[in-house]
Amino acid sequence: MVTKGLVEKLRSMMGPSSARTTLTARGLERLRAQLNECAAGLGGEVSARTRAARLAETYLGLDDDGRKRFLKIIALEFGPTPEAVALAHAEYQKVVGSPGQWKAEAALRAAMRSSRIRILTQFNAIPQGVKFLVDLRADLLRFLEQDRDLAVLDRELESRLNAWFDVGFLELQRITWNSPAALLEKLIEYEAVHEIRSWTDLKNRLDSDRRLYAFFHPRMPAEPLIFVEVALTDHLADNVQALLDEQAPVFDHRKAHTAIFYSISNTQRGLRGVSFGSFLLKRVIDDLKRDFPKLDQFATLSPMPTLATWVGKNPQLLAELGIELAPDELASGTWANDAKQARRLRDPLRQLAANYLASAKQSNGHTAMPFDPVSRFHLGNGARVESLNFMADTSAKGFRQSYGLMVNYLYELDEIETNLEAFASTGSIAMSATLRRLARKK
Repeated sequence: MVTKGLVEKLRSMMGPSSARTTLTARGLERLRAQLNECAAGLGGEVSARTRAARLAETYLGLDDDGRKRFLKIIALEFGPTPEAVALAHAEYQKVVGSPGQWKAEAALRAAMRSSRIRILTQFNAIPQGVKFLVDLRADLLRFLEQDRDLAVLDRELESRLNAWFDVGFLELQRITWNSPAALLEKLIEYEAVHEIRSWTDLKNRLDSDRRLYAFFHPRMPAEPLIFVEVALTDHLADNVQALLDEQAPVFDHRKAHTAIFYSISNTQRGLRGVSFGSFLLKRVIDDLKRDFPKLDQFATLSPMPTLATWVGKNPQLLAELGIELAPDELASGTWANDAKQARRLRDPLRQLAANYLASAKQSNGHTAMPFDPVSRFHLGNGARVESLNFMADTSAKGFRQSYGLMVNYLYELDEIETNLEAFASTGSIAMSATLRRLARKK
């Protein structure tokens, strides 16, 4: 039976201050025994919960080297048995087209199911088990950079997390100044797009002309997964400094007809690459429409976080557009202090960004997808690339990532499903005619 003391100890070890130990030869032997017990799955639900809790306790008590060895054992020693797969496949081939095909197919599927999955899913039964797996994957992603043997385990864990974290399972909550202090502190900690500089800054983002939402998973009720920050305005915002200005007067939200999504932050490193599904922002839009029926325009003011990275890989593009500065000079932002030089760079930089959004791609193994992660997210939610804004983010980060440029993605409610379907099936990018012409301009 899982004792209360074991569960409480596991909870306390989830914190960052836990002392960690080295994995000794004896500890390694004991770890293999624990993993084999989990893989065997003997006993009932109580036994599974006890084993998983003890295994999680073991993992959390290890230093980085021990954790890496822990994960590598699961990756390399608990995959499908090749002989069993070969035998099941041969039996399947014998009966294809006969009444026994479906039974043989089920047997083949069972043979291909690795013990890794059985080990991982047992953590679901313990308190904070899902959070434990999310944090475990954050470790796995770090180790994967130096050790590709872990890739097979990452693929299986990512597949499990994709199934558990579909948008249909997530709960949407509005965050206000009266929300628990612990939640507001996490918002400050996790804000990844535009740093929250102070409590005054945070209060400004929670004023009457703003809305802030968080998505939660039922199994991680105290851990927000995504924060969405919204400004209520009467125009398509083109400057993030103006949106974040703490001294600006509060806009009368009763006059608002436009909602601007200006910051969307994923909070859990272990969920990197996990798709929360389509229509994520559609749920926020539906909530806004219920509270503000006059809203008829929904758009973003978004960064292009990998524009400078792309230009660094293709520096010849600058010369082709008549830009005489080197990539590093552009990223420094010092040119913006010279008004004349800034005017000269405005059109070439906008054309550079238009080409980037229209044609910079990376392969995901099936369809060539946009190089820009923010673009992938919004296009995958049914938005259209609407307009580009010069000198829209003049912070050091804004210049370093995208030379001060930002982009508006427009969520046209009647077009969301059509755009989403075209993007998902063929990689087609919905883009305004103005930007499309700019991207084609020689």
